[in-house]
Amino acid sequence: MQEKELRLALICYGGISLAVYMHGITKEVWRLARASRAFHGAAPSANGSEAVYRKLLQTIAKECGIELRILVDILAGASAGGINAVFLAEAISTGRSLDPLTDLWLETADVDRLLDPEVSTVSRIAKAAAVPFAWALSARRGGNVEKTVEAGHRDEVRAKLANFVRARWFAPPFGGAGFTALLLDAFDAMAAAPAGPPLLPAHQPLDLFVTVTDFHGYPERLRLHSPAEVVEREHRLTLSFSDPGGDHRHLGDSAELAFAARATASFPGAFPPFRVGELDQVLAARSRTWPGRAAFLRRALPRHDAIGEVEAAVLIDGSVLANAPFRPAIRALRNRPARREVDRRFVYIDPKPGTRSVRLGSTGDSDPPGFFATLFGALSDIPREQPIRDNLEAIEARSARIRRQQRIVTAMRPQVEAAIERAFGSTLLLLRPTPKRLAGWRARAQTVAAREAGYAYVAYGQLKLSTVVEEVAALLLGSDGDRGRRERIRQALWTWIRTHGLNAPDAMTSLGAREDVILFFRNFDQSFRVRRLRFLARLLGEIGEQGTAPREAMDRAREAVYALIGRYTDAADVDDLDLPDVEAEPDAALGALAAELGLKQIDDDADADLTAVLDLFPKAERRSLILTYLGFPFYDIATLPLLQGEGLDEFDPVKVDRISPDDAVAIREGGAAATLKGIQFNSFGAFFSRAYRENDYLWGRLHGADRLIDIVVSTLPEGVHLPVGTVASLKRQAFRAILAEERPRLGAIGSLFDDLEREIG
Repeated sequence: MQEKELRLALICYGGISLAVYMHGITKEVWRLARASRAFHGAAPSANGSEAVYRKLLQTIAKECGIELRILVDILAGASAGGINAVFLAEAISTGRSLDPLTDLWLETADVDRLLDPEVSTVSRIAKAAAVPFAWALSARRGGNVEKTVEAGHRDEVRAKLANFVRARWFAPPFGGAGFTALLLDAFDAMAAAPAGPPLLPAHQPLDLFVTVTDFHGYPERLRLHSPAEVVEREHRLTLSFSDPGGDHRHLGDSAELAFAARATASFPGAFPPFRVGELDQVLAARSRTWPGRAAFLRRALPRHDAIGEVEAAVLIDGSVLANAPFRPAIRALRNRPARREVDRRFVYIDPKPGTRSVRLGSTGDSDPPGFFATLFGALSDIPREQPIRDNLEAIEARSARIRRQQRIVTAMRPQVEAAIERAFGSTLLLLRPTPKRLAGWRARAQTVAAREAGYAYVAYGQLKLSTVVEEVAALLLGSDGDRGRRERIRQALWTWIRTHGLNAPDAMTSLGAREDVILFFRNFDQSFRVRRLRFLARLLGEIGEQGTAPREAMDRAREAVYALIGRYTDAADVDDLDLPDVEAEPDAALGALAAELGLKQIDDDADADLTAVLDLFPKAERRSLILTYLGFPFYDIATLPLLQGEGLDEFDPVKVDRISPDDAVAIREGGAAATLKGIQFNSFGAFFSRAYRENDYLWGRLHGADRLIDIVVSTLPEGVHLPVGTVASLKRQAFRAILAEERPRLGAIGSLFDDLEREIG
């Protein structure tokens, strides 16, 4: 049975009230991940669409011989998409249910609940005069309400439009503190529900990125030739959360997650900007503490924290400047562990492709915009609606580098193995590996690689030296975001390097590196060790696909390799070390850092652990593993310039998939206009009607099931197919299961259920 992982990096766009639709999609992503965990853990699976996903995985295993796992390990979101990404990430990390978020959207994402109660009497009286106009607008023959709302729900929408118009003038109509409280309520409800196992294995990290816009911005110093330095203001912020895995997974305190969800969804004009004090007040009203407040704010708002003005930060909707947050998710691809073949997908959820979030004036592209349309477009629509071409090109460029790298490694392998056997002699593989022998073989292989590479080794050595210096600078800087200090540390390190001649012409030659250079790498080159182990893990994956090694040997080898990767990675995961000042005492600072990292001890443990597992393999597989491990310097010399910091972990090109109403056509074509209600009232529509929200949530689940089944099936190798009619049958089963599950909950859209039953067949 071939093992394979489908890894999803989920990107959730903004969409205002279409957050309800996106929640339906993310709920299906959650159910797909739960089905995968249950299938591979031999645990009973839940009913509904989750059971259908499990059946899909069983069918792929039976018909195609592929044991497929589905992991969701990277999430990024902006605005309404940011809220959904935050809650889905928490559900994946904790194993808890997403149902409390469903209740949040259906019950509380309503105009009457979101309106700010702090409305002055003067505003109420003044705005009362506008109520007849709201009624006239909503009751107009052929208007939006008459066109899009079922007859039984029109009174509800009209009444809420009237309340909305009564909201105070020249101030956001929705309340910020009330919204924060609703988010905290949803997190509390999740925490109160029973928790299952996390939806990721212990070795797999989970990363979450939420975009926010700093309204006032903060100064960034840019280095030029002339003048030497200029200052510009930066408004983009990305709030990052990371769950490294392990036995006790933890993404973040619920107050911190609520901070991110509230800040990213502060849609301009609708919600007031978010400030730290708002969250403090809501927590105080609940008599709740926030133990990690200072550390989180230092990490989330480093510039404001540095000048002591965290409480003054004004944060607004993340989609204003970054509605499609691909970039942080792409960066998170670096150094992801891989135990088997990986099919990495970037899946982005766009609830209304080709449609602007807010539109004023003419809808025709050829018509000149009016005054307000031009003004509003310059301030809002244009930055929110930029295409994602640059992100897709960055992903394709990375995939192209990986494909080139694959070809290089494949072509090099016979020559590398021959070079190792020439250098060590044919008796190498007859000797039983011991920790001492393995350490000696590694050192000798480095020298052989330098000699065989010739002058190319000099370029490689200088590149590796530069890489290690940058890594050391980052360790010495810690969590300090001051770019000026980072540059001073870099300069101090390079001064030390030049003083000791580590970058001199004779420091690294085709004969190898000088002893002091080797010592520097032994003390600080953590990334080389991790690259070598991941390269070995890649070979283990290939051996596993061939099925020629005992399962016990494969399992123990994988456990040993990834445990060692974790030790090396954890060694470099040090913040705010109490070290001597590198600018004043570079020798003392570097000595203290080397002692803190302790890479030499981990090397010794690695030799012992690898020696123990090599004996478990048959002769042919043991030979491949030893030659690959010893030959890694050859591959590293050839491929490090291509890596650009990406690592040799997910060693496969990345594919991009979209989930939107335009793509999910198994039930109904016509896109958002034919299915969604929330697109009305400039995408605020679902805030005005429970029926709207139920409609969009249900379509989100149906569209999510439609597209996720397509994405899972697309992982099958070229030429491998499921039996004819299988996919269509599974989709119908998933659709029916969703309707059966949701009909008791969604009582305002009975006619839609009847229509869907007929359309699904």
